Amino acid sequence: MIDFSLSEDQLAFRELARDFARQEMVPLAADYDESGEFPWPVVRRAHQAGLLHLQVPEEYGGAGLSCLEAALIAEELGAGCAGMATSLMGNSLALRPILAFGSEEQKRRLLPDFCAGPNLATFCLTEPEAGSDIAGVKTAARREGASYVLDGVKTFITNGGVACLHVVIVSTDRRRGARGLSAFVVPADAPGVSTGKKERKMGQRASDTREVVFEAVRVPLGNRLGREGQGFRVALDTLNRARGGVGAVAVGLARAALETATEYAQQRVQFGKPIVGHQAVQILLADMAIAVETARLLVWRAAHATDEGGKEAERLSAMAKCYASDVAMRVSTDAVQVLGGYGYMKEYPVEKYMRDAKLLQIYEGTNQIQRLMIARRLG
Repeated sequence: MIDFSLSEDQLAFRELARDFARQEMVPLAADYDESGEFPWPVVRRAHQAGLLHLQVPEEYGGAGLSCLEAALIAEELGAGCAGMATSLMGNSLALRPILAFGSEEQKRRLLPDFCAGPNLATFCLTEPEAGSDIAGVKTAARREGASYVLDGVKTFITNGGVACLHVVIVSTDRRRGARGLSAFVVPADAPGVSTGKKERKMGQRASDTREVVFEAVRVPLGNRLGREGQGFRVALDTLNRARGGVGAVAVGLARAALETATEYAQQRVQFGKPIVGHQAVQILLADMAIAVETARLLVWRAAHATDEGGKEAERLSAMAKCYASDVAMRVSTDAVQVLGGYGYMKEYPVEKYMRDAKLLQIYEGTNQIQRLMIARRLG
C-alpha cells in the first residue's frame, strides 16, 4: 500500500466502473435530476456489470471486494452522478450489519437470493428526533413469543421506496438508552411496512429518499442480528465502515467538477486568450486539483486501514468522509465560479455537482459530528 500502486485486478475494476459511469450514468444524469425519477434501468445495468453488491463475499453471490476496491469504484460512480452512486452504494451500507453480525444461517438465507437480482436494501437508522444522536431512537420492538412487533417511523432513508429489504435499528429496552437498541432484518413487503412520500431534495434527486413506517410489523426471532441490545454496536460498525465510501463518492464528484471547469477554462476566451491563461483562474484550478488529490489519498488510507482492521480505521474513516465531502463542496463551488454565469445554468453540470455535494457533508453523520469524533481520538 505504501507505494500507492494498484494491482491489475484493481485497475480493471476501476476501468469497468469508469466506463459504466461515462456510458450509462453521465448521459442520463441531468434527466434524472430534472425528473426526480428513480433510475431503475441504471440499477439493472449496474447489476449486470457486477457493480451492485460489491462487498458481499462471492460465496453469498456478491463481488467480494475489499474496502479499497469498493472505494475505487465509488469514486468513478460519484463522478458519473452522486445521486445514482448513493443508491448503488447504499447496498454496502445496508448489508454490512448482516455480514458483520448475522449468523451463517442468516447470511445463507438472506443474501444469495438478494444478490441474484438488481435488488436494493436500506439501513433504517435516522428518525425525526434521532439523527446524529443514535441513542435517541424511538422506533420500538417488543418481544411476543418467537417474534418481535415493531412500531415506529424512520426518516431520510436512502432507497426507502425502492428497496425489498430493510435493516432496522430499534429500541428493545428504552430504559437502557443506547444499550437497549437492537437490529432486525425486515422484508419490505411484510404486513405493516409502508413508505411516505418521496422527499423533494435540493440535490442527489436520482436517489430515492423517504420515510419508512413500521406499524405492528411482526418479525421472527430469526431475523434479529446479533444479541438483543447489540444494536448500537451494529450501527456504529456500519457507519464507521461506510464513511470511507462517502468520501470516495465525494472525490469522484470533485474530480468531475474539476475536469469540467478545466475543459471550460481551456475553451472560454476573454481578453484575447483562453481564461486558463489568466493567473487568477490558474490558481483556482491548481487549488482544486491539490484538494482532489489530497482527498483521494486520505480515502485510500482510510479504506486500507479498514481492510487491515487497524485501530486507526474509525478515525481515518471519519477524516476521509469529512475532508473529502468538504472538498467536494468547495471544488464544485469553485467550478461554478470558473464557469461564471454559465456555471449557474443547467446547461452545464457544475450547478448539479454543487447541489449534490452538499448532502455528502450531511449524511452518514454530519461533518460537525465527524470532527467531534476525530477530536476525541487525538492523543
